[in-house]
Amino acid sequence: MQELLKELKVKIVEELQLEEVNPAMLADDTPFFADGLGLDSVDLLVLVGIIDRDYGVGIFSREVGEKVLVDFSTLAAYIEKNRKR
Repeated sequence: MQELLKELKVKIVEELQLEEVNPAMLADDTPFFADGLGLDSVDLLVLVGIIDRDYGVGIFSREVGEKVLVDFSTLAAYIEKNRKR
């Protein structure tokens, strides 16, 4: 799980072009929205696409998204549980 967390941090920072963010300095519980990374609705769509494309894990409903797109830890746990092996 630690490797997945590190990979997610790098991938999200790079794909969303968060130039001022150092992935190595992000805590596992850094929120994606508000006072954390400050992502917006467009970033959310890109994030969902990254998870589907790179891990084969879909987030197909708002309810699921609200539960798993909280921080790196909740997202990594969801990917681990639902990833196609």
